[in-house]
Amino acid sequence: MIQQGRRNSGPAFFHGKYLNMTDKLWNSNYLKIWTGNFLLNFSFTLIVPLLPLYLSETFGASNDTIGMALAGYTLMALIIRPFSGYVVDNYPRKTVLLICNFLFFLLFFGYIIAGTLTMFTIFRTLHGAPFGSTTVAASTVAIDVLPSSRRTEGIGYYGLSNNLATALGPVLAIYMLQAFKGDFHALFWLSTAFSLAGLLIDASIKLPAREFKPEKKVISLDRFFLLKGWREALAIVTYAFSYGVISTYVAIYGKEELGMTGGTGIFFSLFAIGLIVSRLTGAKALRENRVSYNASVGVIASMLGYLLFAAVHNPAGYFASAFVIGLGNGHMYPAFQNMFINLAENSQRGTANSSILTSWDAGVGLGVLCGGVISEHAGYHSAFWAALAVNAAGVVWYFIQTRKHFEQNKLR
Repeated sequence: MIQQGRRNSGPAFFHGKYLNMTDKLWNSNYLKIWTGNFLLNFSFTLIVPLLPLYLSETFGASNDTIGMALAGYTLMALIIRPFSGYVVDNYPRKTVLLICNFLFFLLFFGYIIAGTLTMFTIFRTLHGAPFGSTTVAASTVAIDVLPSSRRTEGIGYYGLSNNLATALGPVLAIYMLQAFKGDFHALFWLSTAFSLAGLLIDASIKLPAREFKPEKKVISLDRFFLLKGWREALAIVTYAFSYGVISTYVAIYGKEELGMTGGTGIFFSLFAIGLIVSRLTGAKALRENRVSYNASVGVIASMLGYLLFAAVHNPAGYFASAFVIGLGNGHMYPAFQNMFINLAENSQRGTANSSILTSWDAGVGLGVLCGGVISEHAGYHSAFWAALAVNAAGVVWYFIQTRKHFEQNKLR
């Protein structure tokens, strides 16, 4: 396992001309956990934007019912993640990763056999538990296999595996649904296959054996959630809220309000391009450990993207906002993940990862739930303006509290 000591934070350490280039970033284990995490999230996001359509067309569910049915998944992930961080920090990480990943794969079959809305909701809710725990375990393993001198940069690229899966999954889903002639069950089978591929890749990762030592000292709340990072967590909740509203209802909005049956695929394609551009433009800042700079650029760009989506009610605004939101999220999320890691002791890596993921889940869950209620009773535009308002509040909070707190309290 990588040496756990603190890193030199001086400028000579981070600038490329002083970097020890023998510390390979894309080593075989990092490539495997990156790819496995991509497939995990890809199998999940492949069906997410189409589930509202599926529930509406198959079970005749209303918007607020859809919001409640889908929010259970995020709620379960939200509940399990703090405990996952504790388990990952105290038990063999690869074992935890594989058990959770297997359960995640297994529960995909629930969508295929569910014949009623109630059954679907139960399976969907249960599926959130292994997803939440697997993502915590995988992100912690990724940190373990990175050389310490490339960790900040590596965490940024690891976040890209989540971002790209989130962007590309819906794109393929739209085209595959058309190819399958509206057969949602074919998509469920496809997601199951991608999930199995991710599980098999994770099984091939080679980690040094960790000594089985459960925590012996008094268990405190800080072992389940990084209390030091509550300001960062609150900011993440607001950004995730906005994403939860937009990503869940973008397909129905494009179809019902703008008359675009195939627009969702283009929307998420542009979102993916924005993410890729963000990595190209933000990589240097991460190499130099300018985490706050990347976060600042990201939160402002994302807010502008949500403003564009809410204010411009035509295809031009619809598609342009996708690129801008992708650009912002690609800068923001990896930067915030580095913030949580850099605020935590080395023994709290799992807790740090579970904390940002828990915060994101909380925001997305609230966004899905509130977006459904608002859109049902006040229309889609009101839901999108609400998403923008919450996001803007988070941006103000970041510049007033979060950025200063991180710079004063980071450990490395």
